[in-house]
Amino acid sequence: TTKRNDLPAISQKTTKRNDLPAISQKTTKRNDFIEIKFTGYANNEVFDSNIEEDLKKINPDAKPKKTIVIIGEGMVVRGFDRALEDKEIGKEYTIELKPKEAFGNRDRNLIKTIPLTSFTQQKVAPRQGMVLALDNAIVKILAVSGARVTADFNNLLAGKEIKYKFIIEKIITDEKEKTEALLQTYLHSVPEFEIKEKEIMVWGTESIKSFVEVYKEKFKELIGKEIKFELKAEGEKKDT
Repeated sequence: TTKRNDLPAISQKTTKRNDLPAISQKTTKRNDFIEIKFTGYANNEVFDSNIEEDLKKINPDAKPKKTIVIIGEGMVVRGFDRALEDKEIGKEYTIELKPKEAFGNRDRNLIKTIPLTSFTQQKVAPRQGMVLALDNAIVKILAVSGARVTADFNNLLAGKEIKYKFIIEKIITDEKEKTEALLQTYLHSVPEFEIKEKEIMVWGTESIKSFVEVYKEKFKELIGKEIKFELKAEGEKKDT
């Protein structure tokens, strides 16, 4: 941290106030649910952020969204995830990550030659430098030659050193917020639910039932309550 010479020295003879509660410098730990503000940089350029002024450097029309991370659950790249542990609330941190701890090293095996017809059948005219979605992946077109297209399936940030600046806004302790965060993370939506003394009841269609079975141990580990499912017809409102 930068030393401020214009600040007055603090006297060691300050009066102790017995009527004030002790202030504990709470730090984060694995499995904490935290709300963060962050900006990610590659080659000194912003590639991701939920801070408005930084986000506008990527997309002037984008609106920042609240970001909740569960430490240790792999919701961010490995090096960033590890860096979130043992941190103070409200303090700004900067970390620099090697490719291995960020988006991985580049893999030559992920550079593939694809028939041009694979694109034309989808009414896409590939051009060198174009970035597009193909086979559930984001690919970059490296070259177009005759009836062949050379495409790079590596993550666009693979092989790059990454820098993150971040502040942990708060540690989330509210069970409702934590449940919503878990549902959004693993189900990508928040169905109707109710928190009871020893369980979390979730109502929904059959598609949600399999989700509950897969993640019931995760809910018990992170929230300390068993998640249960009850079938609900489409559009039906459950009385709780």
